[in-house]
Amino acid sequence: MTRFRCVAIATETADRFRDSGIDDRGNRVRKVVATASGGFPCRHCLQLAVPGETMLLGSYDLPQPRGIYWTPSPIFLHEADCPRHEVINEIAPIVRANPLVSVRAYDAEHQCLYDLGRVCSGEDVGDPLQRALTDLRTRFVNIHTARPGCLLSLVERVRD
Repeated sequence: MTRFRCVAIATETADRFRDSGIDDRGNRVRKVVATASGGFPCRHCLQLAVPGETMLLGSYDLPQPRGIYWTPSPIFLHEADCPRHEVINEIAPIVRANPLVSVRAYDAEHQCLYDLGRVCSGEDVGDPLQRALTDLRTRFVNIHTARPGCLLSLVERVRD
């Protein structure tokens, strides 16, 4: 198995959203109270919000890919400080909890590797993710929600 980590947004980015109330596109972040229906995945701790928690919703400029495939993404973030996800070889809980995700692999030039792309349930993402990570062309993988297309997590190989 190829070692990997799901990369959460930087703590500095989370702090900036919380402190300034402004997202990466210059919009005011929105406060949303999480409900029992779910769908409030924090991109810093990579955990789902508990019903009743206040979440921030804003636009995040993805660090990768760059160039043609670059896009901003709506993200949720806990309003209160939360620990940054720092786990090796574990698919992020917000990915596992999502009913439909899109696995998107990119090469060193940030070109999307279409043949490695897969749509599946978050529970079934392990095999498509490993397939992408073991391909020597892959530099990194982004996992998005398949319906709205929001980034859940960047995934990168862990070097020994």
